[in-house]
Amino acid sequence: MNEKIAGTDVSSRSAPTGATDLSTLGLVEAASAIRRGEVTSESYTLALLQRAREHADLNAFISIDEAKVLAAARDADKARAAGVTSPLLGVPIGVKDSYLTKGLATSFGVSALRHFVPKEDADAVRAIKDAGALVFGKNNLVEMSFGLTGANGSFGQVENPHAHDRVPGGSSSGSAASVGANIVPASLGGDTVGSIRVPASLVGVVGFKPTTGRWPRNGVAPVSHTLDTTGVFARSVEDIQLVDQVVTGDGSEESFKLVHDLRGTRLAYAPRHSLDLVDAEVEARFRESLRQLRDAGAEVIEVDLGDDYGSLVHSATWPIFFHETMGALTEFLRSHQIPATFDEIHQALSPELQEIWGYMVLPGGGGAISRETYQTALSITRPEIQRRLDKVFAAQGAMAILQPATPCTAPLIDQQKKFVIGGKEVTDLSLAINTVSASSVGLPGINLPIGLSGNGLPIGLELDGPLQSDRAMLSLARRVEAVLNL
Repeated sequence: MNEKIAGTDVSSRSAPTGATDLSTLGLVEAASAIRRGEVTSESYTLALLQRAREHADLNAFISIDEAKVLAAARDADKARAAGVTSPLLGVPIGVKDSYLTKGLATSFGVSALRHFVPKEDADAVRAIKDAGALVFGKNNLVEMSFGLTGANGSFGQVENPHAHDRVPGGSSSGSAASVGANIVPASLGGDTVGSIRVPASLVGVVGFKPTTGRWPRNGVAPVSHTLDTTGVFARSVEDIQLVDQVVTGDGSEESFKLVHDLRGTRLAYAPRHSLDLVDAEVEARFRESLRQLRDAGAEVIEVDLGDDYGSLVHSATWPIFFHETMGALTEFLRSHQIPATFDEIHQALSPELQEIWGYMVLPGGGGAISRETYQTALSITRPEIQRRLDKVFAAQGAMAILQPATPCTAPLIDQQKKFVIGGKEVTDLSLAINTVSASSVGLPGINLPIGLSGNGLPIGLELDGPLQSDRAMLSLARRVEAVLNL
């Protein structure tokens, strides 16, 4: 670590009393144990702080204020003794350092703001705090959320808890790594083209990107106001469901019911799109998962999104991504009184990222996106993508589209810019080759761990659902999770 370590019913899984390693408790388990008085928030927080020290070499956090989080835990224990039953009472949660946190330094991953302490919480942070959660610490991230591997020129490389010589994915790298290493039971992240689902896949945790705009984004450093969404990492879909309910206030009961088969469920996959560039071991595990789902009663249909689908997705997403960055960030800095200008942040970036911004983000850059190209992406290309996906969901009756979340397992840190997938040399952008589809039109998407490769690295399955189907999709994902974990 680079800085100092300074009501709903969620009791469906009871925590074992007398558990010797409290850090293994998931979010629902921990909340239930604290609410029942089986574990104190203070003892749980102390266990997580010890875990953070033991795994400091992962570089998953930029800062943890021990005194502050322990004081908050003791306050939570007093509140519990007084009869408070908030759904996340006393549970520490990590927060990506792109979120404003009142009274806690917020850097957005750049050294120029390492000492900036906001006077307000991002809306999503306020929501979890209102539900009783504690902010455990600020997770490391790719600078300004602009990357997919976990590299940060100011605060260092985040490492994968399964293999320290491997990347954890990005940009929400520390959030994924801290959940994967059992340092926290959940962490808030952000996703523009895959920044939750990519690291969730590479680290082996559940990562949820809601329908764009469904979760509050106020107070989170933006990349693109069209594509950005906040979201969360946890160890199970049930844990994700709880955080989703807390943040959105959507408490539909149906989504908490668990059915252990998939009869009556139609799922789709598009091999020409999602399996065109994929490692053989990842494809084999994906196809085995499809077999397991069929055996559990699901109807799994093959669909074709068109020869040009991949190019449509990229021609819609990247022009929006790069064209909106400067305006979105400039407005964010102004409206939240951040003590830095866009130019100052640009100059504080690593040399490689400075060059990318200079070429693609700045209006005078050689690769700058024209207004005409941007408008075409918004008004013509995105609607065409949505039309094709609607055909799968509405006309063909699929509840979700399935694909490998990432086309490979975690690349080596020292090869993260260029590596091989399926015999082809690629760049780190290829890690998002499948996640970018849902991002292009704002679909909800979730990564589920589906096993390990021969060398012990996680493989992920992504489910993408129709717009605004988040609660139904989470319910489906929980059923899929149950089937694949048998």
